[in-house]
Amino acid sequence: MSDWTDKLPDAARDWLDGRRLDEVECIVADLSGIARGKAMPASKFARQTHFYLPNSIFMQTITGDWAEAADAEFTEPDMVCVPDWSTATAAPWTADFTLQVIHDIVDQKGEPVAVSPRNVLKRVVSLYNAEGWEPVVAPEMEFFLVARNIDPNQPVEPPMGRSGRRAAARQAYSMSAVDEYGPVIDDIYDFAEAMGFEIDGILQEGGAGQIELNLNHGDPVRLADEIFYFKRMIREAALRHDCFATFMAKPIQDEPGSAMHIHHSVMDQKTGRNIFSNEDGTETEAFQHFIAGMQNHLADVIAILAPYVNSYRRYVRDFAAPINLEWGRDNRTTGLRVPVSGPEARRLENRLAGMDVNPYLAIAASLACGYLGLKQQKNPRAEFKGDAYASAEDIPNNLADALWNLEQADAMQDILGRDFCRVYIAVKALENKAFLQVISPWEREHLLMNV
Repeated sequence: MSDWTDKLPDAARDWLDGRRLDEVECIVADLSGIARGKAMPASKFARQTHFYLPNSIFMQTITGDWAEAADAEFTEPDMVCVPDWSTATAAPWTADFTLQVIHDIVDQKGEPVAVSPRNVLKRVVSLYNAEGWEPVVAPEMEFFLVARNIDPNQPVEPPMGRSGRRAAARQAYSMSAVDEYGPVIDDIYDFAEAMGFEIDGILQEGGAGQIELNLNHGDPVRLADEIFYFKRMIREAALRHDCFATFMAKPIQDEPGSAMHIHHSVMDQKTGRNIFSNEDGTETEAFQHFIAGMQNHLADVIAILAPYVNSYRRYVRDFAAPINLEWGRDNRTTGLRVPVSGPEARRLENRLAGMDVNPYLAIAASLACGYLGLKQQKNPRAEFKGDAYASAEDIPNNLADALWNLEQADAMQDILGRDFCRVYIAVKALENKAFLQVISPWEREHLLMNV
């Protein structure tokens, strides 16, 4: 093997030990979080330092259309993709021996491409670092295992379990419910080990075939990379066992949706202390400012935390997802929750994001809200005590309104990058327009002969 393999993380080198590497997948995440890039023989990868992709990959909608988002004449100039060796990991589900490597994206002058989701997150983290802060996140991933569905006109159904019965709903934390699709879980663990990823825990959620997978807290960019990898890996594990894994926010009618809750804390770079806690263990003013930033600015980024028309089907009163930006201690009805913890682990959980998000963008948007709070030093509304579902909704309930909020949010656009926001809004507006052309079965059933 050539010298470039010396740059690989230990887990990737261990996986390759005694094996002949066949292929390398050079990948980036587009606006939807889909892996784009090129696969090439390992021998060719060893001979080059970078490759090119057109900037149009960031203007493509989930349906395959292209938004008119170029800031000049549309010529599809090439971007330069440079490997980030720290992200190299196995693709253990492939027939041959394959590595995946996430690439950084710069323009032909070597400047970071502002529209790249990974660069957006790095931009936000750098703002924290400039203040002497180190943001820390811990994401929770919820998803459904579902029966194979190759006809979009048919409803999604839970998968068949080992017992020969379909997965049951309302069995949160049930070990026997998880055992029903144990072979898929086993493959997820095996794949994660080969990839060098540590899973903090897997549990049964409230939906039929719904699973929650938790990751350890850490660096925002590294954890976004892991979620990006995990989504693909989980889909591959499910396919091995004749079912699909879906990260749709609301795939099954009358079942709860899938969230990506994000826990946040912030460390002082000099002392390593959590800035949310005083030395005596009490809460700091900074913690209250962070909460206020979330309350004051999350409505501006709901279009990023709920990026599709389906995403808004999660936000249903009394149905496991928040409907407002109230905050409370150990209160799962609020959009912002302060979990039980010791002072060193004091954190705020953002419960708004769906699992259909691009992980780079969702974490970036959430951190951006907290950053604005720390800078503006405002106080949040009073802690909400009781059932927050009984209070008013204060988040957009559709994609069009959410995009309007982002378009008007000058302070947020300055943090995330105006070029990124312009392209994101154009892409999502085109997706929303495409959806409005679709006539649903509900409309045909209830309106065709009755109105």
